[in-house]
Amino acid sequence: MISKEQVFEIHRLKNEGYSQRKIAKRLGIGRKTVRDYLNKPEKAYAKRKKRASKLDAYKPLVSEWLKEDPNVGAPVIYEKIKYQGYSGEMTILRQHLREVRGQTKTRQAFVRIESQPGEEIQIDWGHFDAIHYGGTSRKLYALAAVESYSRMLYVEFTHSQKQEVLHRCLLNAFRAFGGTPKHILVDNMVTAVIDRQGRLIRFNDAFLNFLRPLHIVPKACNIRSPNEKGKVENSIKYLRGNFMPLRKFKNLKDIQSQVLGWLDQIANVRIHQTTGSAPKERLKELKLRPIPALLSEPVETEQLLVHKDFAVRFDGNSYTTPPWTVGKKIILKAGQYTVWMFHKEKQICAHSRCWEKKQRIENPTHVQQVKKLKRRQWETKEIALFASFGEEFRGYLEHLPNSGGSLKKQILTLLSLKDQYGLKSLSWAILKALNHKAYGADYIENILNQEMIPETKHPPVVLKNQALNRLRLNEPTLNDYDALVLKRRKRT
Repeated sequence: MISKEQVFEIHRLKNEGYSQRKIAKRLGIGRKTVRDYLNKPEKAYAKRKKRASKLDAYKPLVSEWLKEDPNVGAPVIYEKIKYQGYSGEMTILRQHLREVRGQTKTRQAFVRIESQPGEEIQIDWGHFDAIHYGGTSRKLYALAAVESYSRMLYVEFTHSQKQEVLHRCLLNAFRAFGGTPKHILVDNMVTAVIDRQGRLIRFNDAFLNFLRPLHIVPKACNIRSPNEKGKVENSIKYLRGNFMPLRKFKNLKDIQSQVLGWLDQIANVRIHQTTGSAPKERLKELKLRPIPALLSEPVETEQLLVHKDFAVRFDGNSYTTPPWTVGKKIILKAGQYTVWMFHKEKQICAHSRCWEKKQRIENPTHVQQVKKLKRRQWETKEIALFASFGEEFRGYLEHLPNSGGSLKKQILTLLSLKDQYGLKSLSWAILKALNHKAYGADYIENILNQEMIPETKHPPVVLKNQALNRLRLNEPTLNDYDALVLKRRKRT
């Protein structure tokens, strides 16, 4: 169908004496078109039927996904309909989404800042709603780390933004990149920046302690200057628009497994619009510094009291411990998926971390130990002290109630033998007795009398109050004094 101006020109040229052939040649149209419009100037032609599109069969699916998430990006939908058999290009899909959503917003200009290879990484937190565990809802965060030159991206999902969690995520990012950069650019998160007055910035002491052995210098971007860390800002938008839509996940481990697959198969192998190269290939040009050996793993650490139900309270849940620890303070260390417990620097048990709340996480071994020995007996200081000496002592203690005689008297005898011969000798005698299945304080005493020499020790001072003479204390450890010194340093 031609325009009104062309119809007017056809009639004007005809009035000037042009033939239909010359009019068609001059206007670049067919002679049949010229003849038709000379006969019927107001003739209206029927519109051509719209050509069938390869996307037509998939538009109902696209509409369902848009109802589920109106902001879902074209690449996400494109990957999904490809698995359904779509053979068209993404341009058709983008055009359809523009028609459905309307005009896109105008973007503001910004100054692009580029970095040298291995010079800098940018990090930032993103909030992604929550994960539900039974009746408990845990907030979901993601730490995004981008190597500025290659645009290589690493993402770790967490339920916390604590100091130790930040350090663990960063260490995992450095491992994913294959080394450490010279600088790390952060915003004003409290785990990195405590205070700032203009250009004067005070960084978090714990953050500096983490970076020091890695030889990384922190930098903080200016307030209300998102373009300074635009690479990580865009990465979080990309994560939000390309990874999160139309996904389902059971727990933290599930979503982390999915995002690692997405990073490996999509995010870090795509051709980046700015660099024109895949981040994974561009990363090969870098010479990052190696991660120092023997670097301690960042974990959440707390000193907790073991209650009478042989459990500690941590993060809204109860975790059981060996019953001999009742009344003692132990060190709990928590990672993303595991909780470990230590007594005098020795690991005594471990549990899978539970993200629900008001749950009791039990180790069947702890429950069996309580059943074999009455709970009130575990609360006896002498029994708890004997059990704290080591695994062989706890194993021997399980068999003592069946050996006949008073359990308390046998334990007192064994403790007396420990004072007389020393802990190492007693341990050797107990291992020998376990090997021969000889249970009882008399057997241990015979072994020591026959094969070991008593230690020469000065007798203790005898007090008038007999109750004080029966007191037994745990052997002192220098770690307690170190903890007091460190606590005083923090205060000053």
